[in-house]
Amino acid sequence: MSSTDAVSSTDAVSGTDSVSSTDAVSTADSVSGTDSASTGAVGQRPASGEQFVLTRGPARAVIGQVAAVLREFSIDGTHYTETWPDEQLPPMGCGIVLAPWPNRTEDGQWTAPDGSAQQLDITEVSRNTAIHGLLRNTVYRVVEQTPESVTLHAEVVPQHGWPFNLDTFVRYELADAGLLVTHTVTNRGAEPAVFGVGAHPYLRVGDTPVEQLTLQVTGATRAVTDKRFLPTGFEPVGNQGADLRDGALLGEVSCNDALTDFVAVAAPGGGERFEHRLSGPDGRTLTLWTDPDFRWAQVYTPPDFPGHGSDRRLAVAVEPMTCCANALRSGRDLLTVQPGESWSARWGLTPGD
Repeated sequence: MSSTDAVSSTDAVSGTDSVSSTDAVSTADSVSGTDSASTGAVGQRPASGEQFVLTRGPARAVIGQVAAVLREFSIDGTHYTETWPDEQLPPMGCGIVLAPWPNRTEDGQWTAPDGSAQQLDITEVSRNTAIHGLLRNTVYRVVEQTPESVTLHAEVVPQHGWPFNLDTFVRYELADAGLLVTHTVTNRGAEPAVFGVGAHPYLRVGDTPVEQLTLQVTGATRAVTDKRFLPTGFEPVGNQGADLRDGALLGEVSCNDALTDFVAVAAPGGGERFEHRLSGPDGRTLTLWTDPDFRWAQVYTPPDFPGHGSDRRLAVAVEPMTCCANALRSGRDLLTVQPGESWSARWGLTPGD
């Protein structure tokens, strides 16, 4: 659905098979395993809040209530996203929703469409930026739940540096093609609102070491950044950093790049979409696909991602974003939603053999 399509917030979460948040089934006894997200011992609460376990045949997803975080996506015990212990916060932002802007805002300062100067709270002190929106520590509310899906809601109210009144929704659903994620933003204010949306999944293909995976991202343009990872310009890929258009072995590259100008492919059911693909040496794949509104992807390969226990290793995040860093200041690719209207777009994860 494009940014021009108006839908009501109630339409975004309706369904005849749904249950209300008060009827949501407890998931405490339905999760187990050292590499699975769980809800901890009886009486203990995970750091990411209540956990929602979705199942559909052999597929399973676990969603945490804080930041609407994706804690697990697996099929037949094969994991396609990174996991972490219940008592820990999402490491390196793993799986969180980024709204109402992804990535960084320089010095937390920007100018709203009405010309008013805005000062966001600084949330990345080391670089003096406001990073990854306003919902990273927010407990989302359940508005719909079925065995195969959950829809979570969080309000973004006017506050320091943010003048708009938004309803945000995230729907996770297990489907034939894998995991489907739908983001919806509704403007509850009296003026047009600008915003951006992103997600921060760290991907894997079972137990294959990330060093042995090949990543293909068809973006032809990258953001050139300064030491604070803020864009200073844009250039064709290949001038610096990794060129992922034809695929690159992750053990041979180091990435922290925002990429755009992807090659569109035909989407099932009509229209177009973008696809980013991980491939293992055994032929297994994982495709992260997005609707066209997710015109950016941040590719990040930290060498010290914290796993279970004391393990630290290479990981890869492929972050679908509607805009790149500093978009609130530059205006580049910001979305606009009119009063009373909604924007919605999707991305998903599809495993393959």
